[in-house]
Formats: sequence, C-alpha cells, structure tokens
Amino acid sequence: MLSSFIWLAFAAQPIICQQIWDTYTTTWDRSKLFTYSAASAINFVDPGDTGDATINIQEGTVYQQMDGFGAALTDSSAQLLNNLKNSNSQAYWDFLGHTFDIADTARSAGFSALRISLGASDFSQSAYTYDDTAGDTSLSQFSVDRAPSYFWTVLNDIKGIQPGIKLYILPWSPPAWMKDSNNIRGGSLKSEHATTYANYLLKSVQGFNAKGFRPYAVSLQNEPGHSDGSYPTATLSSSLAASIGTTLRTLLNNNGFSGVKLLGYDHNWDNLAYPNDVINRAASSFNGIAFHCYGGNVGGQTTFHNAYPNEEIHFTECAGTNGSDWWGDIKWNMDNLIIGAVQNWARSVIFWNLVLDPNGNPKFPGTGSCGGPGCRGVATVNGNSVSYNQEWYVLAHGSRAILPKDAGGPWGKRIGSTVTGGKNWALRVNAFVTERTSSTEWKRYSLVVLNWNDNASSSWNPQPVKTIINFKGKAATVTFPVGVSTLWWFAA
Repeated sequence: MLSSFIWLAFAAQPIICQQIWDTYTTTWDRSKLFTYSAASAINFVDPGDTGDATINIQEGTVYQQMDGFGAALTDSSAQLLNNLKNSNSQAYWDFLGHTFDIADTARSAGFSALRISLGASDFSQSAYTYDDTAGDTSLSQFSVDRAPSYFWTVLNDIKGIQPGIKLYILPWSPPAWMKDSNNIRGGSLKSEHATTYANYLLKSVQGFNAKGFRPYAVSLQNEPGHSDGSYPTATLSSSLAASIGTTLRTLLNNNGFSGVKLLGYDHNWDNLAYPNDVINRAASSFNGIAFHCYGGNVGGQTTFHNAYPNEEIHFTECAGTNGSDWWGDIKWNMDNLIIGAVQNWARSVIFWNLVLDPNGNPKFPGTGSCGGPGCRGVATVNGNSVSYNQEWYVLAHGSRAILPKDAGGPWGKRIGSTVTGGKNWALRVNAFVTERTSSTEWKRYSLVVLNWNDNASSSWNPQPVKTIINFKGKAATVTFPVGVSTLWWFAA
C-alpha cells in the first residue's frame, strides 16, 4: 500500500483505517481531466473540525451489487476504431488501454460493460440481421459473421485488455421476414414467429460464445415501443415479450447459458406500464429491466424497484448532443446517471456510441435518428487522433469507484451515504464498498462526488466545498473543487 496505516478506536471495537491517498479529479474549467493524485495523505482523526458540508458513510447499509459502466460498441464505433488502428496504432492502443484497463496501476477509466447490437442499428453502414434468408424458420442460414469483420477485430482487442468485459447484447430489429413490414426499418414482430425469434436470440448467444465472447446479458428488442421507417427498429408488445422471454429463458437454461441474464424493456423511464406487465407475466424468466434516458426521469427506476424489489435494474442508453455545454453536460450526467441512476438502483450505466467522428457519423444510410447537430460519441475519432468527451469523464469517475481491487475479485457495492450541513445541496454523492478475495485484506471504500456549487443561476462564481467525511466514528476533511472527484481508502 502507498501509505502507512493508522489505528482508530470506535467504541470498544478497534478499527484499522488507511489514510486517503488516491483521488481522481475533473474540474469545471478542465484544468484537471480525470487527473490522478496521491500527493498527500488525508487522515481520519477524532471528530472536531467543521466544514460547509458533511458526508456520512453508512457502511452497514448495503444496496445493490454494481456490474459496471461503459458504452455501446456499434458498427460505426468499431469501423472508426479499426480505421484508427490501421492509421495510428499507438493512438488506438492508448485509447483502448486508457478506457478498458481495470488495473489500479493503469490509472485508466476501466469501462467494464459494452452494449452490442445484434445486426444493424442506426449506427451501421448497411442493413443486415444474422439471418436475412426469407422464410428460414429453421435458421439454417443464421450466422453472426454477417456482422462486419472490423467489429470482431475491435471486440477481440478490447477483450484482450479486459478479458471479463460484460457484453449486453440485443437486436434493433428482427429479420425482415419475421415482421409485418417485411423490412428491418420499422414494423412489428409477427406473433407467429415468436418461437423462431426466441431461437434466433439463442443462436446469437451461442454465436458470440463460439467466438470466445460469452454474453453477460441479452434483451429481446431495443426500444420496443418505437418504430421508425428510416432505420432498424421494431415494436414488440409487453405480452409478446413476456411469452418470448419465457421461451428464451428455457432455451438458455437447456443449452448451458443459465448464467446469461435476460433483461426486459430497454426503453425510456416514462412508460413503466410496459416493464410492469412483462414482470407480472414472466417474473421467473427475466433477471431485470433496462432503462433509457430519453423520456421521463430517473426516479422511475425506484418506482419500479419498489414494486418489484427482486428484479435487477440496468441503465443502458443515453447519448450526448454535439455542441452542448461541457460543464452543463457533466452536471446533468452526474446528477441523473452516474450518481442518480445508481442511487435509483441501477447496477450498470451504459452510454450510446463508444466513439463517433466530429459530426456524429457514420450513421445508417437515410436514418432520421440523432438529427440536428447529431449525437456525440463518448469519445471522438478525428482522422488519426482520439479526444475524450464529457461522457467519457463521467463514466470514468463512476467506473473507477467500483472496480475490483484484486484480480478476479469482487466488484463494488453501493452503500449508504447522506450529505448534511449548510451546503449539503452543493454535493451529490455515492458511496461504495469493494470486498477482497481474502477476508484478511482491508476493504476498499470509495466516494464519487459532484460539487456543482457554481452559482450558475445568478453570478457565475464556482466555489470549493470544505467537507467532513464521517466514517466509523472518525472524520477526514476534504475540500472538493467544483467538478467531479473520485477517492478511496482502505479499512478493516
């Protein structure tokens, strides 16, 4: 360990607690961008100091297991990254390492989740599914190799950096011949193909697994309430989704994939009737529900959790918009997603395209999605270079707090925390504990903190917040700059 430890006393129980050394900081003015520091120790001492706010850690209150933070590896993202690999391999490998390496020593973001389209999406270069042979109900012509070769190249490189990367896979559309529109652009799945479609999804899981990529979770349909004739989409009723999910769960279990999670919905916060109906009909088949950010508010996740506390919640899509305000985006994403979605029970937080070009391209030919200024990737590939966007930084701060300390060890769990004091409004906070592979090793306790005390509604005047962190009867004093901070310490 970098620091010496100090012995603390709490009631009659001795406590061992390390000083706080490790911090990552991103400031509102970009003078620090996910900047690592271990320059000076912050001690936990007897309470007595006062601050503008107090973070109270409730380590005995344990909430959900975290699965990770990440983005979508669309065909467009894979194409841009593969081109970068060919033109500037150093920049390519630096980006993958800085984004996906989960080792403490890497000082990287450690993204641990990738969302993947089964077939074309609105960020693909052509229209395809894994079986485009009309009437092939036996799926004899099915092949995951219909995906572009560069997709598999980039996915394989990412897995080489992080072998345990969690893959969330789902289609944007069933094959055209399974739909009433006879087109992957818009329309609905015909109920007569429900069983065939369940087998199509099973074969997708099997196809990824055969290539060495065992999926972590599979969903039935992206945004099942949305049909758009300009790009791959499909509607799927909640009752039909429940029926397909029941069939698919049996198929997965009977074919060696009982550990692959089945998620329902994968759409916005504002239509809870759909996931409620799916779970009411088929709770035993689904592991949980996935949400997107484009309608409603994040509190819908807690409404769903309160109704179905045994179902997992995952947050799986939100996209930035080109030309928006950098610091305003940081605040919104931290408040609603990195901190907010997790406080509202999300085990994962996944943004849309991992990379795009400066104009939000390439997109599916003729698509009307991401109109206007265009969607922004988590990072931008511009020719031979990569730049990191605000979405990358917020994901990095959330991710770094929950990664395993030990190779192959446990991931973080959210624990209780409250903010009190005169400026409690200035801080948004999540707290986590990460267990160790050995019971004799100290646990890691982490905080992700947004200080949004910028007085933006009146006269612009960003101010740091002197904060007391209360932990097991001791206190540490930290002054948080306006921006985002991730820090941790170890304790018995």
